[in-house]
Amino acid sequence: MSEKQTVQVDQTKLGWSLFALRVGIFIVIGIWSLDKFFNPGHVAAVFSKFYQIDQLGEMTAYLMGTVQIILALLFVTGCKKNITYLLILIIHLASTLVSFPIYMSPFANSNLLFFAAWPMLGACIALYLLRDYDKCFCVK
Repeated sequence: MSEKQTVQVDQTKLGWSLFALRVGIFIVIGIWSLDKFFNPGHVAAVFSKFYQIDQLGEMTAYLMGTVQIILALLFVTGCKKNITYLLILIIHLASTLVSFPIYMSPFANSNLLFFAAWPMLGACIALYLLRDYDKCFCVK
């Protein structure tokens, strides 16, 4: 098949599929954001273990949570897709890659849960690449 084939895509199905990806990603990012308010000690422990940033204060966790919630709300509404989708992708990529040593021992502790980051990373990449087709429930 040397000739390029044209594939017809059902725009309604594509729109709903991208919306489903956006909502699914938002749920995860939203929970991460809320965790910064409900359990700032957990956030401090994560930053200490994975990012080697010690002494993360409560106010810093609250500020990070606030910024992340604003970003997540812009993201889920499809606002400023070029920026918000890319920022969500970068944030998730960083959190996935910084956890890389855990992937080397998947059956220790609760490490299996970390593997859920990879399909979500794929969803973030797909949504970013297809952002121009994501029109379902988007704010302009």
